Amino acid sequence: MKKAILLIAILIPCLAVGQLADSSKRLVKLDGALNFRDVGGYKTDSGKEVKWNRVFRSASINKLTDADMDTLKERRIYTVIDLRGKKESAAAPDRLLAGTDYTLSPAGSDELPSGPKMMELMKKGNFLDDFYGEAGIEYFAERYRPIFKKLLNLNDTTALLYHCTGGRDRTGMATALFLYTLGVPQKTIEEDFTASNVYLAPMMEKMFEPMAKSIGMSREEIEKKMNLHPGLIHIFFNSIKKRYGSLENFMEKEMGIGEKEKATLRLKYTS
Repeated sequence: MKKAILLIAILIPCLAVGQLADSSKRLVKLDGALNFRDVGGYKTDSGKEVKWNRVFRSASINKLTDADMDTLKERRIYTVIDLRGKKESAAAPDRLLAGTDYTLSPAGSDELPSGPKMMELMKKGNFLDDFYGEAGIEYFAERYRPIFKKLLNLNDTTALLYHCTGGRDRTGMATALFLYTLGVPQKTIEEDFTASNVYLAPMMEKMFEPMAKSIGMSREEIEKKMNLHPGLIHIFFNSIKKRYGSLENFMEKEMGIGEKEKATLRLKYTS
């Protein structure tokens, strides 16, 4: 099987059991992109709500149509953070509105696994646990810092989008940190995270069988290994706590988000 299928597999999930109740409002339906979602609308612990139309998350946006570009213009998405590696982004450059503030933040994604390496990782076991934990933590600060810098200074009349290839792993971790900083409950953060299973299902449905045949595993085994679940967010958060003592310490030391900056973000992005 072609390497492309194996490489994409690390970023795209299998079919899930449910989706967000407000998906009809949250999901931005585009012809050229999957998993494009508004991060707004979630309730915080203090009873406030994350503002709609300010922050978006997505899979790759290299195939946006002219109609899709009109949607980006309507949503005022003029700041884009690309979490893909240098080779990923060069192979499929983002389609952006004129005047977009674009930042490539490739930490930890410069070298994707080869086909044979991907097969080895899939057969070994829970390779996603490493990606979200011990093997990935050295990249978290550099990868996600640009997002929070842009969020602090974002014009109040425009919106920000961050994305990777499938819009689920790297993008999911970024969203978890953002929502946590705004005071969104853990359960809600996990629901937003695992919703990618549904939003990406149309693509994955076409890939299950060829992936299984290529790697020499059953469809069910592939599904179990690739499915997003709340435990991955636990691993992500716990790896940060183990290294920094707390998520707050990590946010202040690495993201530049102390109490003052957190208050600014909550003022800008909740109401």
